[in-house]
Amino acid sequence: MKTEFEKMRGEELYRFSDSEIMASLTHAKELCRRLQTMTINDADYRRVISELIPGLPESSTVCPPFHCDHGNGIHIGEHVFINYDCVMLDGACIRIGNHVQIGPKCQLYTPQHPIDHVARREPQETAYPITIGDDTWLGGGVVVCPGVTIGSRCIIGAGSVVVHDIPDGCMAAGNPAVVKKRLE
Repeated sequence: MKTEFEKMRGEELYRFSDSEIMASLTHAKELCRRLQTMTINDADYRRVISELIPGLPESSTVCPPFHCDHGNGIHIGEHVFINYDCVMLDGACIRIGNHVQIGPKCQLYTPQHPIDHVARREPQETAYPITIGDDTWLGGGVVVCPGVTIGSRCIIGAGSVVVHDIPDGCMAAGNPAVVKKRLE
């Protein structure tokens, strides 16, 4: 039988009040709290951010303040720069390719609450992964919704809300974000 944590990462309905999930949330919240008083130049920054996001490459930077649900569901490639005040709700995995730039105040949301209003009363949800391809740039304030894949070599205009997949090599903008032109 699957644990609630396994259901969460497996795109199944899960109970977020589960003790294992709550422990993961608590651990991440403590690390995020500690990051709030740091800069990327502080002696303890690399140790704390690497504990929050395991496997974070030395060539990548996540600028505090930064907020996430778990941290262990965030997978960041080489030479990634994530600017100030980003939020990544990583119930499902968030995969960010190499050479990606993410502007300030971007928000990546994997949780999806039930559509039925009665079901929403319960401490349950589903989470769908987000993928961002290599060499992509998200302008400031971009929101990426659950289950979205943004291809490689894309530009997403500032303030856009991405609700559908964006193919490789495209510039997209708006609410909802739509492809404005091919970049190749």
